[in-house]
This record gives sequence, C-alpha cells and structure tokens, in this order.
Amino acid sequence: MNIEKKIILTTLNSRFSHSSLSLRYLFANLKELKDEAKILEFVINSQNQTLVEEILAYKPKVVLISTYIWNANDVAELVKYIKLISPQTIVALGGPEISHLPHRVDFEKADYFMFGEGEVSVYNLCKNILGGIRPKDKIISAKPVEFDKIALPYDYYTDFDIQNRHIYIESSRGCPFTCEFCLSSIDSSMRYLPIDVFLNEIDKLWNRGARNYKFIDRTFNLKISFAKAILDYFLAKDEDYFLHFEVIPDNFPLELRERLKQFKAGSLQLEVGIQTLNLDVAKNINRNLRIEKIKDNLKFLSQETKAHMHIDLIVGLPSETIESFRENLDLLYTLSSGEIQIGILKKLSGTTLNRHDELHGMVYNPNPPYDILKNNLINFDLMQDMKRFARFWDIVYNSGNFVKTSKLLFKDGKVFKNFFDFSKWLYKRSESTFKISLDRVAEYLFEYLSRDYEEEILVNTILEDVMAVDGRKVPPFLKKFKKYEKEFIQVELKRANKRQVLRLDASE
Repeated sequence: MNIEKKIILTTLNSRFSHSSLSLRYLFANLKELKDEAKILEFVINSQNQTLVEEILAYKPKVVLISTYIWNANDVAELVKYIKLISPQTIVALGGPEISHLPHRVDFEKADYFMFGEGEVSVYNLCKNILGGIRPKDKIISAKPVEFDKIALPYDYYTDFDIQNRHIYIESSRGCPFTCEFCLSSIDSSMRYLPIDVFLNEIDKLWNRGARNYKFIDRTFNLKISFAKAILDYFLAKDEDYFLHFEVIPDNFPLELRERLKQFKAGSLQLEVGIQTLNLDVAKNINRNLRIEKIKDNLKFLSQETKAHMHIDLIVGLPSETIESFRENLDLLYTLSSGEIQIGILKKLSGTTLNRHDELHGMVYNPNPPYDILKNNLINFDLMQDMKRFARFWDIVYNSGNFVKTSKLLFKDGKVFKNFFDFSKWLYKRSESTFKISLDRVAEYLFEYLSRDYEEEILVNTILEDVMAVDGRKVPPFLKKFKKYEKEFIQVELKRANKRQVLRLDASE
C-alpha cells in the first residue's frame, strides 16, 4: 500500500533510459514540502489509465506534470482521467509545451499552467494549495530563476537511475543566439553556476557510480574556461565513462582542441548544430554562420579526435530549396564521418517562425510534433519523400550498421541524389518505414546495389558490415550463395573461437 503524498511530480519520458532533470529540480526546491512530495516517472505509449491509477494511489492534493512535445497528447489524456476520477485533485502543467501560447493540444481540463522556470513558482503554488489558498489566475508566469541561488537536483537521482539511466546535468542556462526555430533563443541571457559548485556536484555523482552524463547546456563550448575545467575533471579519471555535449560549431580554440584530442574512443559524443550551410537561408532565420570556421572545426573533430559526432541538418527551413539541402548534405558528408541527423522543421509555440508563414507558404501539422507539411518550395509529396529519406538515413547510414556498404551507395559523391533514389525505391519495396530488421535492410541493399556491383563485392561488403558486431549471424539471404560458404564458415568459426578464448580467459 502506497504512503499518501500530497504532491506528485510526474512526467512521461520518451524512453525508459531517460530521466527527468526538471522533476528533480522541482523536488529539490520544495523546501519544507519535500516530505509531502514524490517523483513518479513513466514512459510514453503506456496505458494511461494504469498511470492515473498509480498517481491517484498516493491520494495527492496536487499533481504537477512536466509537458513536452513528445508527451503532450499523453499528458492531455492523463489530465482528463485525473479530473474525471478525482475532480478535487489540483492538476498543474509546466514545461516547454505549456509555457508558450497557443496550446495546440487541449489541456483545458488542467487547473493551472506554469509558464517559465518552475523552481520557485511550483513551490509557491504547492504551499498555497496545501495552505487552503487557490490562486485565481490559471496562468502562473515565472521569471528566470537566479540559477546560482536555487537548490540543485543531483542528490535526487537514485542509485537505480545512476546504474540504468542517462544522468542529465547542466552548468548553464540560456542561449546567446537567436535562431527562429528554437525555443532556447527566447532566453538570450547566459547564466552559469559557479564552476567549483558544479564540479562538486559532478564529483558526488561520480563517487556514487555515475559514468553516463548528458549535458543539456545548449552551448557547452561558449565559455571556454568552463569547458576546460569540466573536460579536465574527466580527463583526470582512469575509468571508462560517456559524455554528451551540445556544441556550437565555430568555437574550438587551441586550448579546447588539445583537450578534446585526449579523450579515447567511446567516451565523448558531440552534438553539432549546423541546420543549414546556406548563408542566405541562415540569415533569414537569424542564424549566424561562419562557414570556414565550421569547415575547419569539423575537419579537426573528424581527423584529430575520437569524438563521435551528431551533426544536425534541417529539412524545410524558410527559403531553403531541396537543391540547397542537397548541397548541404553532400558537403557535410565530405567534412565528417559522424552521424548526420536529418531533422524535419517543427513550428513550436513561442518561436517567431510564424512570420515566414505567408511569405513562404509554410504549412505545419497542427498536432505534435508540429512538423512542416509543405511550403512554396517543397510540396507535400516531396516533403513526405524527405521524411522517409530521414527515417531510412537513420536506419542505413546513422546506425553504423552499413559503413562500408554505404560507401558503395555514394561511390560517385552524389550522396543526396543516390540516397534519395534508394529511399524512394526502398519505400516502394518495403511499404514501410518501421520495423525493418537488420537482415531485411541488408537484403534490400544487396538487391538495390546489384544493378551496379558484382555479386562477390556485395556479398563480402555486406558480410563485413553485418558481422562487425559480436553476436550476429550471417543474414539468411546470403546463405543461398553456396560458393561463398567458406567465407561464412570462417566468419562464424572466428566468432566461436573468440567466445572460447574469452571463456578460457575468464576461467583462469
């Protein structure tokens, strides 16, 4: 039987491996009310009635739900169920999906909308409600908090979180850039924690066993002194760990480069926001690009560090043609061997993208994720093709499962054109963009590339790609090529011998 809690802080994460930093911030700043509160984390696409059952089992007076683009529809359903079953329970919503109007999901059953950073306003709301005071205004707006004055959340990651989930942390809030598609541009002031305070928090997490850190700072390498101190902390560690940073692509001075070169493979992941390499398009959305700096830094990161990179490109930006996007992708492919994340433009409430709607004929999905449907340069059919392109690009290229086979696909340097043609063929062949197994993708690649390559080259290349990961078996479709049976047997024997060696080592 659950112990009653007057305050429930909850959300639906997009995956089980994710954790909610925002809920822990809210909990940390509840002061004397912490004993009355509990954090409950769920995952999207769950049975929402069951989640409501678990929430209401604590008999809360207040339920606060952190709301994002990925869980907006689930949250709206939770609110409706809670108010039907327990109408006296106060439901307050906060988070990026709530803090900006218009709300394009029906949240009206909620009692309160918490706009802005909630560490102070949530405490005040809970204190008032538990004290018998109901604020009259449904919208409760908060100013940015004094970041160095609020209580920090890291003690509220559990041992289970540390062992099984990503640990999200931040050393700063805000973003100095004004890119129109991004909510971060709304808060243009930068606020930092004192570096000694932040490193002390990391150290406490480290001593508890945390080895997987995802920094949510939008511009990790903006303040070089901060970046250096954080990197130095981890470089001094002998154990394995994983760090994820979002970085701006044009700020890698020598002192930062020297540190990045010291990280071993598998320990460092950099998310590099490019979005477009077209200067006119970038200027149109208030994005500053220093192209030569970007080229030089991507070359450095690819050739002189072991960092794994996620480089972001967006389809559908105002005034960007498919031809311009093609040039972006073809160029990025030559600059980096990292993953190229192809995103579809989304129109988020709170951004200023709507000023382009009439001029550029921008039409968006009215439902989450608010992705673009068409504009005056890319019609609906072509936009659909590009959404499938992005999905198949993840499966084939970004997955890393077909590194060598992808090179066959791009042999003439026409990366966009060749993959676009393959994507169109693949969708017609598979009639799906989801639940396509690794073996099936390999077979499709073999079938498609057979028009340009000899059988032996394809068999050996695909076999080398697929079998690069321990535990995999030769794809069934390859086994029909009997003349390569020796190669298949050698690969499987090599694997078996490797397992035997490992077992022998373990027994000694």
